[in-house]
Amino acid sequence: MIEQRGDTNMDHDDLPVGRILSRREALTLLGAVGATILLGRSFGHEAPGATTEAPSCVVRPQQFEGPFFTDARLERSDVRLEPTTGERREGTPFMLTLRVFQIADRCTPLEGATVDIWHCDAAGEYSAFEDTRQGFDHVGQIWLRGYQVTDENGEASFTTIYPGWYPGRAVHIHVKIRATLTNGKSYEFTSQLYFLDELSDVVFQKAPYLRDGERGTRNANDFIFAMGGEQLVLDVGGTAEGYAATFDIGLDVS
Repeated sequence: MIEQRGDTNMDHDDLPVGRILSRREALTLLGAVGATILLGRSFGHEAPGATTEAPSCVVRPQQFEGPFFTDARLERSDVRLEPTTGERREGTPFMLTLRVFQIADRCTPLEGATVDIWHCDAAGEYSAFEDTRQGFDHVGQIWLRGYQVTDENGEASFTTIYPGWYPGRAVHIHVKIRATLTNGKSYEFTSQLYFLDELSDVVFQKAPYLRDGERGTRNANDFIFAMGGEQLVLDVGGTAEGYAATFDIGLDVS
């Protein structure tokens, strides 16, 4: 059974929770191994002469999951398809790789974590919900939703589309990470990932993103983005078909 949470009142889309760990706090947390950790650098790349890999251990801020989360429990990497019909949601292809690390006495990839993503389509609509104000009803559908389990490198990859926009919010993708830690305790992290407005302006000039009305909410005037969103902006690059990004998330499980 699909579990739905919250309401579809767009005025209460998200309430920020959590905080950002400062560089000094992160280094203190990492302790003796801090000198070997490159905060904000990519995992798996070695500097000249290095003998060990340096994972990224930037602790990211949490943000509320919003009104459109549904626990569909659909394991898949390509989230564009609607399982009931086989139809694919149209939009500019976007490849997203999330690399999850846990920070306790040291920084290590988090294997076996469940990573969910969900976001709106090119028209700014969500599956699994009805919203009378926006005029959509997609109850019973679960496109642009799914989860992957992180591998030994803490990675989970998704094929999706560049998300569209809707009134009151900047362009974003929701992410939820759930894991059972080595001490047996459950851990849950929920946040959102954002895009540079300049890139969105380019993407939205083409079908199927073209629509009437002006995108009024950008990163600078999104009240949720203001709560740590600068730490959650994707570094997006071009591909032969569309765009791609890799994003590192360090979870403070100390």
